[in-house]
Amino acid sequence: MRTKIKNAFSSKVNAIGLPILALCWVSFFWGTTWIASKEGVKHMPALQLVAIRQFLGGFIYISYFLFKKTPWPKGKQWKTIVILSILNFVLSNGLSTWGVKYISSGLGAIIGACVPLWIVIITFFRGERLSRLSVMGLIISFSGVCVIFYDHLSDFLIPDFRFGIIISVISTLTWAFGTLYTKKKAATFNPYFSLGIQMFLSSILVFAYTGATGISVSLSEIPAISWWSIGYLVVFGSILTFIAFIYALQNLPAEISSVYSYINPIIAVLLGAFIFGETLNTAIAIGGSVTLFGLYLVNYSLRKSRKNSSEII
Repeated sequence: MRTKIKNAFSSKVNAIGLPILALCWVSFFWGTTWIASKEGVKHMPALQLVAIRQFLGGFIYISYFLFKKTPWPKGKQWKTIVILSILNFVLSNGLSTWGVKYISSGLGAIIGACVPLWIVIITFFRGERLSRLSVMGLIISFSGVCVIFYDHLSDFLIPDFRFGIIISVISTLTWAFGTLYTKKKAATFNPYFSLGIQMFLSSILVFAYTGATGISVSLSEIPAISWWSIGYLVVFGSILTFIAFIYALQNLPAEISSVYSYINPIIAVLLGAFIFGETLNTAIAIGGSVTLFGLYLVNYSLRKSRKNSSEII
């Protein structure tokens, strides 16, 4: 009897503890990937780094599933994978990595956290009504962003800074479209294998672009620090943390599994200030906190509307 109780308790702890541990992993390590990207793109073309990272990550995923004799996608599954590859990896990941070449890693992370705002705006233009909570969250987040950029007004006169901000914002928009597309096309294929294929396909497209435009450099010209950054991004950003993310997503309520999106920017801002000496002042601290609070309200509103819709159905 005692053994049964012990086993039941142990299984319950694992059922709760492992997903929470996975969420903690995601919350921390995805915050550190902004730092690794910043360091890597200092010494090589950003899109070439993206292509190499996603090629290696995708190759490892695909090799594993081929070893396990997992069946390939079929029919319309390929269409979904290709579209998500372009939206999430070529555009979103590619542009956000390129963006931190010109702006701070902390600022890039804060912009990256604003995806829910785009989701609300896109759904509004599709004819859906916005709740008061969503509108309030939008206003609060926008106010926070204004506070953050108050200290950067003079930086907008710098072309590289403007370019970094623009492509970073576009990267969040494409991720929002990818998120909405994923919800519309419910996943019917192994999410981990799909992730690997998306990475691999995106690397081919980015390699083609960098080759055609001549912006890539010889592999021998890439310094060791950038290779270390790529290795870190592949292992911790593309493989281990994505696995932990999907696991947490599948085993935790949405309101808990989304916590990582508020912690990532904090990690990035603190590490950016500590490692690179990036600006960490009152405007960034207050503005970042206000922005994240607004994002929480938007996320809460989105979850509440989805819950109400499912109850009606």
